[in-house]
Amino acid sequence: MAVLAFVIGVLIVVVGLAVSIALHEIGHLVPAKRFGVQTSRYMVGLGPVIWSKRIGETEYGVKLLPIGGYVSMAGMYAPVHAKARTRGMLATLVQDARDANHETLVGVDDSRAFYRLAVWKRIVVMLGGPVMNLLLALILFTILYTGIGMQQTTTTIDTVAECVVPAGSAATECAPDAEASPAHAAGLLPGDQLVSLDGQEVATFAEASAIVQAHPDQTIPVVVLREGARVELSMTPVLAERQIAGPDGEVTTQSVGFAGMTAAVERVHQPVWAGAQATADNLGRVAGIIVQLPVQLWNTAVDLFTGQERDPNGPLSVVGVGRLAGEVAAAEAPILDRVAAMVGLLGSVNIALFVFNLIPLLPLDGGHVAIALWDGIKRGWARLRGKSEPAPADATRFVPVALVVVVLMIGMGALLFAADIFNPITLAG
Repeated sequence: MAVLAFVIGVLIVVVGLAVSIALHEIGHLVPAKRFGVQTSRYMVGLGPVIWSKRIGETEYGVKLLPIGGYVSMAGMYAPVHAKARTRGMLATLVQDARDANHETLVGVDDSRAFYRLAVWKRIVVMLGGPVMNLLLALILFTILYTGIGMQQTTTTIDTVAECVVPAGSAATECAPDAEASPAHAAGLLPGDQLVSLDGQEVATFAEASAIVQAHPDQTIPVVVLREGARVELSMTPVLAERQIAGPDGEVTTQSVGFAGMTAAVERVHQPVWAGAQATADNLGRVAGIIVQLPVQLWNTAVDLFTGQERDPNGPLSVVGVGRLAGEVAAAEAPILDRVAAMVGLLGSVNIALFVFNLIPLLPLDGGHVAIALWDGIKRGWARLRGKSEPAPADATRFVPVALVVVVLMIGMGALLFAADIFNPITLAG
């Protein structure tokens, strides 16, 4: 049964990833068509085509591997008829890119080429994909935080310890002569809802704990709701010690009051804006990973070859995401908890797609945005100087850089694939 659940979890994340990619490409396709650009293909996935259908001028299809996608648009780059200035392999790469770009313009009305669009329209088309991932992440996190709710401690008591276990003791049962815990001695029961302690009303269990900790060896009144009725009790927290780690890592010991009760945990629906806050928090976290990606990859490689435990907040491949999804699905937890974890995982994947695609390097969307912005700057500068409009930027000159980016992405993918297979991040780790 656990194996079946694991497989279902992997399939869910594969389908979720495919949907995320499909929506990303729709984010490019819709504005491109709206602005009149001729689009010949819309493909979800990479590798062999497993299904396709032509509707109008566009062929829509699905490929075998759900790890990418693309929309073919006429004239992604301005045509350059001059031969590449450099020689050797780089010149061949540039010229091949120019020839391939010319082929997309054969038989196409020049006014329908992508490079002919106004700068702002080109930016809208290229940002459409990442923005779709951002919106999908926002929807998923809103479902998670507001629709499903987040687990939080409540003022309801979950367990009451029968006795006080000495600090450092490994005992799990009360000795015959053990001192009763303050909560047990006071008559508190699981299911009681804390109303006030020491005359102070409490809205959270953390507030109740703070009052208990502030009154060691002092008797305080406690009011609870028990089966709808108010019950007044008295409790005397015992003196206990707890260790606190400071910002510099130094551990100090503090004397506090101890009662011996724990809070019940339940899902609490968050305000509707909590999803947006979670999206922003994830954006910051993923952006930090991207900025430190070289270091993160180096640490992942070191951990892979030394067998050390990986950073649970480090980068993952599709294999790693699928593995985590399988573990979530197979975990011994309430179904709602597993659904919540899956929704959060897919939300994080879409945040990663959004941030990664904004890197201003070809062939990523951010690279096309950077080229469009450069064209806009050149045109604006020419207008200020009263000059004629300059020719569009020759983006094919950056093809060697794009090739380097692709090679690095393949290397990164291979490293993360290997790490996720041989030294995976697990729920336990």
